Amino acid sequence: MESASIAAHGPGHVDDHHHGPPEAHQSARIDRTILGILLFILSEIMLFGAFFAAYFFLRVVADPASWPPEGIELPVLIAGINTAVLISSSFTIHYALEAIKHNNHRGLKLGLTATWLLGATFLFIQINEYIHIGFTPRDGAFGSIFFSLTGLHGAHVFVGLLLLTFANIRAYRGHFGPAQKDHLGVEVPGIYWHFVDIMWIIVFLAVYII
Repeated sequence: MESASIAAHGPGHVDDHHHGPPEAHQSARIDRTILGILLFILSEIMLFGAFFAAYFFLRVVADPASWPPEGIELPVLIAGINTAVLISSSFTIHYALEAIKHNNHRGLKLGLTATWLLGATFLFIQINEYIHIGFTPRDGAFGSIFFSLTGLHGAHVFVGLLLLTFANIRAYRGHFGPAQKDHLGVEVPGIYWHFVDIMWIIVFLAVYII
């Protein structure tokens, strides 16, 4: 049978018929860098979850009618403006990523710079709020959990700004391109930044609104 097969295909034929399950197409595989940042974000969600659990536990244990405690007034309007600033930065980072996918380096630089400026504005307003808010982490359970939860988020914004700083430097040096492997330095900070934005929306609703 083997000799008949060789005779049928010719002596120089190499049987490349693949037996077994087909290999996954390269485009169907998630990049390891993207997978890494997604797993990291998953761990960060659990971290925020622990802080949210502590916040709602303290809120339930305390008198719900006096939460926040009497004498403490949160700057809801300023926090709302800050929320709009951060949400806007999600659109600019998305614009930057879409720009480089189409080899638009000018749009990439514009989007990354705008995102950095919006993020820095958010952090500046947050710090200014801390200075003028009228209570400290030592002022009872509310003060402690308020500064812990918002401070945790602020730390993540700061890390995001560092990532955006490196992305901006690389963008102005022309390091990025339209192929996915050539713009991971934009996509990864973008995924992280979207996560930071979503977390703030939840913080804002839980702490300032509900």
